Amino acid sequence: MKKKLLALAVLGSLAASSYAQSNVALFGVVDLGLERTNLSPGASTLRLSSGIQSGSRWGLKGTEDLGGGLSASFKLESGFDASTGAAGQGGLAFGRQAWVGLNGGFGSLKLGRQYTPIFGAIDTVDPFDAGITGDGSGIAAVFRSYGVRMNNTINYSTPTMGGFSGELAYGLGEFPGSTSTGSQWGGALNYATGPLTLVAAYHDQGLVTAGASNGNARTLMIGGVYDLTAVKLHAAFADNRDKNGTGAATARSRDYMVGVTVPVGAFALLAEYVRHNDTLVANADANYYQLGATYDLSKRTNFYTSYSTIRNQAAGDAGGNTGVPGTNISWLNVGIRHRF
Repeated sequence: MKKKLLALAVLGSLAASSYAQSNVALFGVVDLGLERTNLSPGASTLRLSSGIQSGSRWGLKGTEDLGGGLSASFKLESGFDASTGAAGQGGLAFGRQAWVGLNGGFGSLKLGRQYTPIFGAIDTVDPFDAGITGDGSGIAAVFRSYGVRMNNTINYSTPTMGGFSGELAYGLGEFPGSTSTGSQWGGALNYATGPLTLVAAYHDQGLVTAGASNGNARTLMIGGVYDLTAVKLHAAFADNRDKNGTGAATARSRDYMVGVTVPVGAFALLAEYVRHNDTLVANADANYYQLGATYDLSKRTNFYTSYSTIRNQAAGDAGGNTGVPGTNISWLNVGIRHRF
């Protein structure tokens, strides 16, 4: 009997040790705000909007210690509309992220649906964290983020060395008879030391056009943040070039951003100006103005508010919210966000 009890104790200890090496956490965000959207020319709409500052979501994430400096990790993240309860990202079960990875001294390798490196770079330098303004998309209403996420992605991230870190990502197009059609790839290089953060990112997306030659869309983006404690200074630039299968240019533009963050106790005051300059189509430029503020009630809960407007020239449609060139758009919102 003693031997049986000892064996059970040893097995229990091993099981506990194995379980202790793994962990799974539930996390999420619930974000809702009252938002008024005004089109000129056009009508105004008042609605309760989900995910203005941060997309409402829930998910599971975890790691397992594999020993020898290696670990496995995963993340499953599902978006939803908190105002209706509907699933986000077109109804995908885990439309925000779904990946599994291996980590070690070499960095990390992740497989699955993930953020594009260029979106991560944009989010790093945007004072609004790619949210709060422009119907919840912030600077990404003008700067290209290429759908924010890529399917079928192989992503490699380096360890941080001397303030430098980087990542490369390739998304398989999975198009019959072609490895390039519909595929996309990108990368980012980051440098962070003291008050200075610098980013550079590139993205190349293969296009699929039924009945026509396939081309690609490319963006090179650079940006930075400098923290003076009393104020943070933000800036970014992007060059966008699209071509068809014959190599002819189909779109060409440049985007510029300058912004500031001013922390005042539990408040943060935010301001940003974005310029979209179309170098291929005449009279298609746009100016984007944004003002906002957040107030922390706790580490997990905050209020936010913002006003933003995109002023399009007659042939411009920056923001892509109407599909009608020359339409000006403005947003006014106030909301609350809780993270768990």
